[in-house]
Amino acid sequence: MAVVPYKDKDTSKREQVAEMFDSISPKYDLLNHVLSGGIDILWRKRAIRELRPYGPKTILDIATGTGDFALEALALKPEKIIGVDISEGMLAVGRDKMKQRGVDKIIEMRSGDSERLPFGDNEFDAVIVSFGVRNFENLLKGLTDMHRVVRPGGVCVVLEFSNPRQFPFKQVYGFYSRTILPLIGRVVSKDASAYTYLPESVQAFPDGTDFLRIYEAAGFTNTKWIPLTFGVASIYIGHKRSGQD
Repeated sequence: MAVVPYKDKDTSKREQVAEMFDSISPKYDLLNHVLSGGIDILWRKRAIRELRPYGPKTILDIATGTGDFALEALALKPEKIIGVDISEGMLAVGRDKMKQRGVDKIIEMRSGDSERLPFGDNEFDAVIVSFGVRNFENLLKGLTDMHRVVRPGGVCVVLEFSNPRQFPFKQVYGFYSRTILPLIGRVVSKDASAYTYLPESVQAFPDGTDFLRIYEAAGFTNTKWIPLTFGVASIYIGHKRSGQD
């Protein structure tokens, strides 16, 4: 059974995720940084460093939200970054952010479904996604479409929450995510379901080697898993074979 934000609603996970992010979009950036102690910023920087050897000129940021990962990717000096998301609320915040920073000509924010990407085959040098694949309705389908749009020889970098495995951090993080995080989220965002959904979706997500198996089933090769901060988050790297259609 799929983990969804609103258990009392008879709508798809995709629809519920869009509704949830529309609801919390005004406070999303603030909550991200507060709830992670600002370490989410360091995680994004670390993930983008993995792309430096490839020098991508065209980058697709999937489930871009308000565009924080796309902004980090500017460090790679690409010619174009396109961020795509299903939440119009998040995109609106992101577009304002890009204009304020004067980078809206380089970073374009578009509405789109991560599992049915509105792009042709082999369009991008790199595909990136931070804290988004966990929300896919069909993980394999979404990853397969990511593989489709990246060019042969291109790379995909996924940053996602994972479950710590070592004592005592596993127990401490479990208490924080189940008790403290939903409380703060409810007070600040006024959407209790959103920050109850977060730890539930992390718990249910196939992280680590389980994710790599699905990554590879989607077509990616030379995959790599990099745990961060005692396993609270992970970077997954995958490549598309050169000369592959």
